[in-house]
Amino acid sequence: MTKICLFCGSSMGNDPVFKKAARDVAEFFVQENFSLVYGGANVGLMKVLADIMMEHHKEVIGIMPQSLVDKEVAHDNITELIVVDSMAERKKMMIELSDYFIALPGGFGTLDEMSEVMTLNQLRICDKPMGILNTNGYYDKLLDFIDHSVETGFVRPEYRRNLMTAHNIKELVSKMQQYKPLSMTKWLSDIKEDSSKK
Repeated sequence: MTKICLFCGSSMGNDPVFKKAARDVAEFFVQENFSLVYGGANVGLMKVLADIMMEHHKEVIGIMPQSLVDKEVAHDNITELIVVDSMAERKKMMIELSDYFIALPGGFGTLDEMSEVMTLNQLRICDKPMGILNTNGYYDKLLDFIDHSVETGFVRPEYRRNLMTAHNIKELVSKMQQYKPLSMTKWLSDIKEDSSKK
């Protein structure tokens, strides 16, 4: 069974479109019989996703550090809640357990999680696709920054192209199913050559 890790907000956001998008994602997962891996919370968009999945008796795996469990934000009604020692261990386990990664709207935590996967993809430490569900243009400015990083020579165009984006979940998953890891050889030889110039 395909396990998809969703990175998203512990808040709902201030526009109902974000909650609706989370519901649409969960309903699509139910339809496709995907398993959900997520941060384990019972608040925000994370709660929306987990609740719908559980209503339909689908697998939901939450991963949460003990410090957040102690703050009573853990979801008690999911298939499995894995309690870890740190945020770093949480990300490591999410990456190990999941087949795909998708970012829905979220804040600093979501940005941290998706950045880690993109970096590990570039280094060929993790050969699993990362996608962005760009609900209501939420990630437009981030994507502009990434495009700027390509234009200024800090991100290679092929790695930008391998970050898949879409405005609906069906299209995004379809793109992610075509994902192909990229070789590091050319990238490493290019940066070594650039670094040797005086």
